Amino acid sequence: MDLALLVLRVVVGLLFAGHGAPKLFGVLGGGGLEGTAGMFDSIGLRPGALHARAAGTAEFAGGLLIALGLFTPFAAAALIAVMTAAVITVHAPNGIWNSNQGYEYNLVLASAVFALAGIGAGSWSLDNAFAFDLHGAGWALGALAVGIIGGVGAVATGRSSRFARGQEPHPAS
Repeated sequence: MDLALLVLRVVVGLLFAGHGAPKLFGVLGGGGLEGTAGMFDSIGLRPGALHARAAGTAEFAGGLLIALGLFTPFAAAALIAVMTAAVITVHAPNGIWNSNQGYEYNLVLASAVFALAGIGAGSWSLDNAFAFDLHGAGWALGALAVGIIGGVGAVATGRSSRFARGQEPHPAS
């Protein structure tokens, strides 16, 4: 079981970190913060720079935490929030299947980190090494609730801000 959890954590965690790194650092063909901010502005998540930094950090840091098995339910909540926002803003209109740019992949990744929050990171994890007892149904459901609320909240505030309505901030603000 520990080997299986380690493989799951490392694969899923590093894939998440690999999605965050291009947003933050412009590696792996990504646009960095500037390019990601422009894309976020174009899909109505304004200010794009704020949302780009938040999404990139959640994916990169959350992915690394999952891979290490450290603060697993907190990392899961951050990653579920990013997947929720991605589904709402980009993938939901395309249906479920990834072949149509749907939300299948997002749902699988969110389910994986939800499961890790429930079952725990395993004996071969930093959570275990530090004796953090951060798993179980309550932790998993909490991560899911916080993640969904966070993702929906990010989209709602990004779409309702004065930046989303095309108004520039006042110089004194």
